[in-house]
Amino acid sequence: MPILLTNPLASFPIGNLPLDQHPLPHGLTRHPHAWISQYDALLLCSSDFDTMIDTAGNDIAWKGEEPNKNFLVATSSLLLEHSWDLLKANENHVSQITEAKIEGNIHASAVIEGIIHLGKGSRILPGVFIEGNVVIGENCKIGPNCYLRGSGSIGDHCHIGQAVEIKNSIILSHTSIGHLSYVGDSVIGHKVNFGAGTITSNLRHDGKNHRTTVGDQLIDTGRRKFGAIVGDHVHTGINTSIYPGRKLHPHTSTRPGDIVKKDLIL
Repeated sequence: MPILLTNPLASFPIGNLPLDQHPLPHGLTRHPHAWISQYDALLLCSSDFDTMIDTAGNDIAWKGEEPNKNFLVATSSLLLEHSWDLLKANENHVSQITEAKIEGNIHASAVIEGIIHLGKGSRILPGVFIEGNVVIGENCKIGPNCYLRGSGSIGDHCHIGQAVEIKNSIILSHTSIGHLSYVGDSVIGHKVNFGAGTITSNLRHDGKNHRTTVGDQLIDTGRRKFGAIVGDHVHTGINTSIYPGRKLHPHTSTRPGDIVKKDLIL
């Protein structure tokens, strides 16, 4: 996963909180690469079972020091093995937020139909429409006139600007998606700059699940909607179009009008 070449999985931000800092009830141990929902954690604690597995059969959390064969199956928790697992964990975490936390400023004309966390020094400008839950870090500029939907997270010092739509995505810190772009079901790294009109495609015309290459294998992601995985320090030229499921490795770039049909690797 190009996003993990510069961002260790154990500390990757899920809902802007590093994975290894997500709280667990006392007495539980988790796999270092597992995301555990609070519901599942409490379910395991209150049950007679000692181990929790995900739907793929991976041991993800257990009582005591070692997992055993006395297990129950998680409802939403999972082991993070692929880039699209980051999206699933983030979706699950952010969708479960129940209380707003507003430390920044929201313009009176912004419309929010969901629950948001907004960090210190961040501003939501006129014309912004937020539909769904979103976690936004510190010192961000959101808007004017942009659309955030789904369950997503935006790191610190980010700019999401004029006529930009962000759907169900993870945006890491110091990234700018400033003008006329669409980011859907994607993971965008640190210090990325999208040129105006950069578009990530996230839907196959035949409606089937997306497949993407992992090593020398073509893997079914299990996702009907899946955009791009963009590593740190990537820059795109204006009007760049990115095919679904493509990966742009750190420090790669595109020229104006480029169509990214294959993974970009330095």
